[in-house]
Amino acid sequence: MATPFVPGQQSTSRAYQAISTAGAIILRLGLIIPLAWIGIAKFTSAEAAAIMPLVSHQPLMRWVYDVFSVQAFSNVLGCLELLAAMLIAIRPVSARLSAIGSGIAALLFVSTISFLFTTPDVVASSSLHVPLVTEVGGFLIKDVALLGAAVWTLGEALIAQSAKDARIVGDRG
Repeated sequence: MATPFVPGQQSTSRAYQAISTAGAIILRLGLIIPLAWIGIAKFTSAEAAAIMPLVSHQPLMRWVYDVFSVQAFSNVLGCLELLAAMLIAIRPVSARLSAIGSGIAALLFVSTISFLFTTPDVVASSSLHVPLVTEVGGFLIKDVALLGAAVWTLGEALIAQSAKDARIVGDRG
């Protein structure tokens, strides 16, 4: 049975696809820009000092200050954030490398989200019986959205790489 003709359906579908494509580009840039910006900031003494209390209260991470100085560990994080941003940005050239960058970003965001549960005074008491985040909590909570963006870009890159690998195998067979 033939699909009935609906006037404007094709142009509507193209418009929806354009919106989806624009959203994907904005989402990817919305991940790359904060990663790069915050990564650069990690090389400053102010940022190194700012993350120290967060890392010190995280049971799985506090050991790093036994191995690295406060600034050295901040520099390592900065390098990882910049590496992730660059790898995610090269998605048009390499889906595989972009997936690696997205994976690094996801791990970084999972670690920072964990600070919500390990850092004292992230939530302020409220007379409204609603937990309100403090300034530190507000800084950390945004990483939930960035984690979502990293997971989406990871999935998108893996799908693209898988399709490319399947085409290569198909061409050989």
